[in-house]
Amino acid sequence: MSEDIPQLYLITPPVIDLETYPAMLSRVLDGAEVACLRLALATQDEDAILRTGDALREVAHARDIPLVIADHVLMVERLGLDGVHLHSAHTRIRKLRESMGAEAIIGAYCGTKRHDGMSAGEAGADYISFGPAGQSALGDGDCVPFDLFEWWSAVIELPVVAEGALTRELVQNLAPVVDFLAIGDEIWGQDDPLAALRDLTAPLR
Repeated sequence: MSEDIPQLYLITPPVIDLETYPAMLSRVLDGAEVACLRLALATQDEDAILRTGDALREVAHARDIPLVIADHVLMVERLGLDGVHLHSAHTRIRKLRESMGAEAIIGAYCGTKRHDGMSAGEAGADYISFGPAGQSALGDGDCVPFDLFEWWSAVIELPVVAEGALTRELVQNLAPVVDFLAIGDEIWGQDDPLAALRDLTAPLR
């Protein structure tokens, strides 16, 4: 992809069937140019996280795609992953950077709050994620105003990710002002996730 087109960042479903999902994921990764994958499981079951992390690491790393895990910092080294995506406790970033080293990816989800994004960036995050970018029935109904992405793109060098309730129209509008588009629920519930991804990101081509 050209430098002025945002890269794709895939987020796994919260529940994964290891009998079918690795093959499905492989097909998507082979059919689209994906920059990063986030393991974002809803379960707190350690064994399930370990088994899923092992399986998806093999899929991602075979294609030279970094795999980060949502929140479970201790799993990064244990599973041989590339980093962590934090949904809260951004105050930990500075200490995490010291313990995980410069090569580890540390991302921070900052909701709709510019100040939280700036604070996480100053603490050493590698990227900031804002969301939901689109209207969603989840949470409090707030979504990230376009001018936050626009301002960040103009003023801040740290990469910014848009995620949550993305549509083709949003993809087209956000493309000039974000570095990554994080896509997950938008495609995994469809009969053909790869076709859904291509349709959603058609404005980028």
